[in-house]
Amino acid sequence: MNTIQLSQKVQFVINAEGKKSAVLLSLEDWEQLLTLLEDLEDAEEICQVREQKGEAILWEQAKAELGIEV
Repeated sequence: MNTIQLSQKVQFVINAEGKKSAVLLSLEDWEQLLTLLEDLEDAEEICQVREQKGEAILWEQAKAELGIEV
């Protein structure tokens, strides 16, 4: 699901003055929104790393340097 589809499922809470005061999402929609936001953050990090144009290292070397065993 994309952001447009999610935004169409939003329900607004209206206050006593008739103004929108909050947003109501189902738990499923909330979780999908969080996933979209996490994906966006990941994409931003990828862009930042690509802009740095630092030296690339092999994944095996990175795991070894970080002490990660997979």
